[in-house]
Amino acid sequence: MTIRATALIAVLSLTLGANVAIAANSQQSKMTDCNKQAGDKKGDDRKAFMKSCLSAAPAAASTPMTQQQKMTACNQQATDKKGDDRKAFMKSCLSNKG
Repeated sequence: MTIRATALIAVLSLTLGANVAIAANSQQSKMTDCNKQAGDKKGDDRKAFMKSCLSAAPAAASTPMTQQQKMTACNQQATDKKGDDRKAFMKSCLSNKG
């Protein structure tokens, strides 16, 4: 095997491993959220709720905001700030992930 082929295999295996970890973490967080929402439900009612909750599409909030959406949201939050305080807030707000 050539060095390029070995490197390609290594990169692909790391990438696939990372995707599995992300998917597992996503499923775990979904399970945690559904358990919290189920609250005091029991028996078949809980089972039906959990089935629908876990099979539901991810919430829209999980999709990352575009830069324009971030700018709009940050501007709305910074209306009462002026000067350096506003500049620092905007930098912090726009650099947040999500």
